[in-house]
Amino acid sequence: MLDAEVQTETVLEVNNIEVIYNHVILVLKGVSLKVPKRGITALLGGNGAGKTTTLKAISGLLASERGEVTKGSITYHGTNTAEMDPADLVKRGVVQVMEGRHCFEHLTVEENLMTGAYTRSDGKGAIAADLEMVYDYFPRLKERRKSQAGYTSGGEQQMTAIGRALMSKPETILLDEPSMGLAPQLVEQIFGIVKSVNENEGVTFLLAEQNTNVALRFAHYGYILESGRVVMDGPAAELRENPDVKEFYLGMSDEGRKSFRDVRSYRRRKRWLS
Repeated sequence: MLDAEVQTETVLEVNNIEVIYNHVILVLKGVSLKVPKRGITALLGGNGAGKTTTLKAISGLLASERGEVTKGSITYHGTNTAEMDPADLVKRGVVQVMEGRHCFEHLTVEENLMTGAYTRSDGKGAIAADLEMVYDYFPRLKERRKSQAGYTSGGEQQMTAIGRALMSKPETILLDEPSMGLAPQLVEQIFGIVKSVNENEGVTFLLAEQNTNVALRFAHYGYILESGRVVMDGPAAELRENPDVKEFYLGMSDEGRKSFRDVRSYRRRKRWLS
């Protein structure tokens, strides 16, 4: 758990932002959140809730999809990011791991990892040391380092994408849907490594995740999005025990596990919006 000092130091703040695509489609409707230094913050919600859009707004990648932040502000260490491009943010220590891995399929695993160090200027020795650090966290990648990335498994590609981000020596990683398409055992492994990197290297994580159950076990704090709005937030331990979260997102209630058929009426209830 984060100590009091860490909890009070905010590195990233999203303040009441609205995002519109194609000048017409309103996707985010006043989203606000804070990410504490050296914390793991989870952005939760179903498909289409606005999680990925929030991450892209932070990392400056909306323009490539004809999206824009039309209201509100995003600050990193107190500096407004509106005038920064994605490369500027990378230099400041903010790196996004995209949904779906997005490895360079024709390059080897190690070549993919090395592309993450492209912007660094601290010398070959430091880069080589960090490559070994990545291999320590992901021993499987060391075994497959000469393999073409396009022929590795989904789990290995996810590891490669996270390892590539680490090679840029980031302060903050925006991690989008790390569990997507992976077997449960592998999901646990990936999240366990994220926790270790957070604790050992001091890397701050903001992760978007549909798998609420896993995310709330590894995160320190969580925000739940629905239809482009934050409908609930709080310490992860408290969200795990919240009856609405247990029923609507974890499939549990005081009476035991409930099926989707039993809980789908939540759209009509939404006690947290009343």
